[in-house]
Amino acid sequence: MPWNNGGPGQGDGPNPWGSPGGGPRPGPGSGPRPVPPRGGRPLPGSAEIERIIAQLQDRARRLLPGGGAGGRGVALLAVVVVALWLASGFYRVQPDEQGVVLRFGAFVRTTAPGLNYHLPWPVESVLLPAVTRINRVDVGFRPAASGSPEATPESLAARDIAPESEMLTGDENIIDINFSVFWRIRNASEYLFDTRHPAATVKAAAESVMREVIGRTPIQPALTEARAQIETEVTKETQAILDRYRTGVEITQVQLLRVDPPAAVIESFRDVQRANTDADRLRNEAQTYHNNIVPRARGDAARIIANADAARQAAIARATGEGRRFDQVLDAYRAAKDVTLQRLYIETMQDILEHAPTTVLDSRAAGALPLLPIGPGSTTGLPSPGQSSPIPSSPAPSSPGSPPPNPSPPGSPTAQAATP
Repeated sequence: MPWNNGGPGQGDGPNPWGSPGGGPRPGPGSGPRPVPPRGGRPLPGSAEIERIIAQLQDRARRLLPGGGAGGRGVALLAVVVVALWLASGFYRVQPDEQGVVLRFGAFVRTTAPGLNYHLPWPVESVLLPAVTRINRVDVGFRPAASGSPEATPESLAARDIAPESEMLTGDENIIDINFSVFWRIRNASEYLFDTRHPAATVKAAAESVMREVIGRTPIQPALTEARAQIETEVTKETQAILDRYRTGVEITQVQLLRVDPPAAVIESFRDVQRANTDADRLRNEAQTYHNNIVPRARGDAARIIANADAARQAAIARATGEGRRFDQVLDAYRAAKDVTLQRLYIETMQDILEHAPTTVLDSRAAGALPLLPIGPGSTTGLPSPGQSSPIPSSPAPSSPGSPPPNPSPPGSPTAQAATP
């Protein structure tokens, strides 16, 4: 090839080394040297360039069989180069990875773990994202820098980020929340090509959903029994947002690490909590007393009502029975008046004598022992000083038409006492 760009006479233009005209090529040390470009290395001379070319030719001849003579060596070298180029398409996907094949930079397919093949570069290339690794995003704080060799006691403590951690609850209280979001890659193609910053997207979506959930939850449940429910709701709603954004990310867990009132009011809040605890305790004690006394009072009232009802039923039944008995006696009296009157008299005297004390009179012991009461509840018949002995009075004559007096049956104490 010509070493200059001159005309037919090769003397009209400069040569590659900057010499005008078509004179002989300058050797080492002859003629002016070209000025090196600014900021770069100086251009090599002609002798150095020829020497480098010769060395490359010698190495190529030594690599080719037969000293590189003929087209056979060149063909063999081309076959070797093509074989190496085709072999460069083999790649291995680890168990925790997924192969993403690109053809001229565009997504083509995904491959499973193991040995796979793609067309060599520059036709196809492969990306190997770890799809089973669990990633973590912290919201509201930054973890301690324990792995740094220059860590200080201040840096070993987690740093709280107030703009992220302070949130407004449903009852208009401020709460300080630190939580972590654990996620992994579910769809490698969406993760690599549909989202520019997946981790930042996960953090922004989780923080937004957490603020929404806390905004409709009162502070007391958020601090105590509603923590599991908050984690579940945040996980579900954050996953829905990420699916809508086509991030290719799956949320595995949302973990609340710290849920407290702000540090400036935490002591006052604890006082309020203790007061609420005392109020709950007193309320429980009052409820216990209520549960004890009210059923007992209801039982007593039911018993009294039942007794009264039983007495009412008994009185009604007794009155009804006596009325019927009176009707029967009246019917018997109308049928046989004399017999009925005698029977009524006998029954009446029998009832009286059963409940009255029996008195024995002895006429021979007049003045000494005129009365001798017999039976329970009777008093002594001896007269007290200044008291005269009672004298039995004769029975009053009966009026005409009245029933005769009840004659004492023979052998009774009264009849024996009346016998002289």
